[in-house]
Amino acid sequence: MKGNEKLIARLNDLLADELTAISQYMVHSEMCANWGYGKLHEAIEKQAKDEMHHAEWLIQRILFLEGSPVVHKLKPMKIGKSVVDMVSNDQEAELAAVKAYNEAIALAREVTDEATADLLTKILTMEEGHVDWAEMQRSQIEQMGLENYLANQS
Repeated sequence: MKGNEKLIARLNDLLADELTAISQYMVHSEMCANWGYGKLHEAIEKQAKDEMHHAEWLIQRILFLEGSPVVHKLKPMKIGKSVVDMVSNDQEAELAAVKAYNEAIALAREVTDEATADLLTKILTMEEGHVDWAEMQRSQIEQMGLENYLANQS
């Protein structure tokens, strides 16, 4: 089924965001593992896997719409040097993703592609969950102090 070119371009832009997020999360996850923060490693790794699913779903949709998935473009990553930086950088990226998905959903509805809007809404809900997770981590760090927070992540 031939899809709207503007929407396919937007889906490819979202795909670049997801591929970038996968890489950023994997680096952050492995840094946490290297530092001995096993719980944090697992939580961030799970988010990377979520982003992999998002990328997979976007690729499937682009192909269905007879577009060409662009998988060789990444956006700039913000690799944190500390756990606080990692959580902040990831939260910032997720907030940008929420904005981008809301805009893409509006475009999909504008071109009357409800199936794409439904897929993007599903991904948006997961991205909002990632924002919520980052907000909880930042609250815990603030309330219990960084040292106590990190001790709980071992």
